[in-house]
Amino acid sequence: MTKALTSFLNYLEFEKKVSKHTLTAYSTDLLQFQSFLLQEDQNAALVTANKAEIRLWVASLMDTKKSTRSINRKIASLKSFYKHLRKHELITIDPSKSIHSIKTPSRIPQHVKASEMDGLFKNETFDDSFTGVRDKLILEFLYGTGTRASELLGIEVQDLDFKSQSIKVLGKRNKERIIPLHTILVQQLKNYLSYRKAFDTSQLFVTETGTPLKYHQLYTLVKRYLSTNTTVSRKSPHILRHSFATTMLENGASLNDIKELLGHTNLSATQIYTHSSLKRMKNVHVQAHPRAQKKS
Repeated sequence: MTKALTSFLNYLEFEKKVSKHTLTAYSTDLLQFQSFLLQEDQNAALVTANKAEIRLWVASLMDTKKSTRSINRKIASLKSFYKHLRKHELITIDPSKSIHSIKTPSRIPQHVKASEMDGLFKNETFDDSFTGVRDKLILEFLYGTGTRASELLGIEVQDLDFKSQSIKVLGKRNKERIIPLHTILVQQLKNYLSYRKAFDTSQLFVTETGTPLKYHQLYTLVKRYLSTNTTVSRKSPHILRHSFATTMLENGASLNDIKELLGHTNLSATQIYTHSSLKRMKNVHVQAHPRAQKKS
């Protein structure tokens, strides 16, 4: 790994305090571009790359049928890297400055219907074992708070505040926020803690042996339960985050409130949920307004 790349990754990790997942993504993208450069010229280097070489790389990525989202992430990685080098005077010209992201069609996030979630919690899917109680709590927690998977896995018992019915989570870039807990969730948390008290660890969500729950385990259990009672094609923890936001919006919550609950920095990140809400409102309008019901 080059000195310039190491410097940039250290900046991301220690100054920007990005997550490990984000750090790995940046590193992978830049090393892939470096590999592309070396295929063309054994003396090539990231610090001497030019605009034409970046465009060739982007074109090659498009030829491999990579998704637009994936390519745009790689472009963003390059732009952040060269902006850092320019700021620290390691290069005089930013070769990525005139490189633009590929235009993508707006995508409405999938979400699980409220009726499907109600059905999932009401049926007899969950037993009274430690695993059953924990799994039901996890699904209720993701759907009831909108937390990210990484935030849920990072929660410690001491982050719970039953007096105020809230919980502290650590979001992106180590930003803390307080999230309210509804009554059902509080009851389930207390029930879960009575099962969990045998384990000597600060982590809230653990396995049957008391070890901290990992992402792949969380993903597997969420996918398994959502497969039994929902129609969404994507079945992941993040879908429940989308479902939380969509349900809140459809029931009258403001975008600003949802933004704060989700831990978004900008309102633009929250506005994607207005699309699904608008579709529902159009259906209501057609069914309820006498003029909308008339055929032209």
